[in-house]
Amino acid sequence: MTPTLVGLDTAELTALLTQKGLPGYRGKQLAKGIYTRFARDFDAFTDLPKALREQLAAETVIGPCTERSVQSAPDGTEKYLLNLQDSEVIEAVYLPYDDRTSVCVSSQVGCPMACSFCATGTEGLARNLTAGEIVDQLLFMQAKHPEQRISHLVLMGMGEPLINLPNVLKALKVLHDEVGLSYRNMTVSTVGVVPGMEKLAQEDLPITLAVSLHAPNNALRSELVPLNEKYPIGRLMEACRDYVNTTKRRITFEYVLMAGINDTEKEAHELGELLKRQPLCAVNTIPYNSTDVAARYQRPTPEAARLFREIVASYGVTITQRYEKGHRIAAACGQLKRSALKPGSAMRPLPLFQTPVADVISDPEQAA
Repeated sequence: MTPTLVGLDTAELTALLTQKGLPGYRGKQLAKGIYTRFARDFDAFTDLPKALREQLAAETVIGPCTERSVQSAPDGTEKYLLNLQDSEVIEAVYLPYDDRTSVCVSSQVGCPMACSFCATGTEGLARNLTAGEIVDQLLFMQAKHPEQRISHLVLMGMGEPLINLPNVLKALKVLHDEVGLSYRNMTVSTVGVVPGMEKLAQEDLPITLAVSLHAPNNALRSELVPLNEKYPIGRLMEACRDYVNTTKRRITFEYVLMAGINDTEKEAHELGELLKRQPLCAVNTIPYNSTDVAARYQRPTPEAARLFREIVASYGVTITQRYEKGHRIAAACGQLKRSALKPGSAMRPLPLFQTPVADVISDPEQAA
C-alpha cells in the first residue's frame, strides 16, 4: 500500500522531509495543510514548492479514505461508506446538532464482539484500523463540510476500540495535538474489555469512557454480549470503579432498550441496584435501532422507556435517553456494517473468542 501522511504528527512529518534533505519548516507547512486546512489534494499545498508537491504525490497519499457512497437523512445526518487502500470498507457518520457537530468513527473493519443485537457484530473482524485510518475519517468529513467545524468525536462506529488501543491512542493524540480537538469532547466506547480499560485508565486522558452494559444481570448480558462470559458484571463494575478512581472522570453506561428483553420493571430495579453505589456514572438509554440481522428484537414503547428511566432514577442514578439521529439511514447505534465487500474477501468469524482477550490486547497485531 502507498504510504499515507495522515496519522503522522508534525515531528514525524518533519523527519520525513528532512530525510529528503528539505528544511524542517516544510514539515510544519505540510502538517498545517493536512490538519488545519484539511487538504485532500497536493495541489492545495500552495506554500510548498511544486517539485516537492509532485514528489509527495508520486510517493505518498494524503489520507487513506475515499468515498464509496453516502446516504443523507432529513436531520442532516450523513453516513459514509469509505474505501481503504486495501479495498476494505468502513462506515463513518456525520452528526450535526444545534450546539455542536459530532462524528462517529470506526476503529476496526468489522467487529469481533458478536453482540446479538448489533449489525456490525454479525460480520466478524477483518482487521484493525491504523491510527491514520481512524484520524482520516474525521478529516474526510471535515473536508466535506468546511463551513462547520467538527467539535466532537465518538469512537462508537464499527469495531471495539480497546482491542485496537495503541492505534486508537495515537489517533486521539493526533486529533488533539494537530487538529485541535479537545480530549473532553472525545468519547471512547467499549463493551467491557477489562484489560483495555485498565490500560486506558493509566493514560489519564480527560476523555469520556462509554461502557455498553445493556443488561443488569449476568444471564441476560451473556446472551446479549458474549464477552460477559469472560468479564462478568462484577468484574466489569470493579474495573469501572478503578477507572473512575484513577481518572476522576465520569463513566457513561450505554443501555440499548429492547422490548420485553431488557426493558421491564424487573431489569430497571436491577439496574438501579447495580449502579446506585457506582461513583461518577450516568446511564444513557437508547431505544433499539432495527437491523436486518436481528429481527427478534424490537423497540420499546415510549411509555415503557419512560417507566424504565423513572424506576432507575428512583435509585439516585442519573439516566437520560439519547437524542436519536440517523435511524432512517441505518446510521444509528448498532446499525453500522460493511455495505460492500471487496471481491473474494470474507470476514474472519469471531477471532476474539478463538484467542484470549488479554493476548489480543497485548498484541493488537493478532487482529490486524
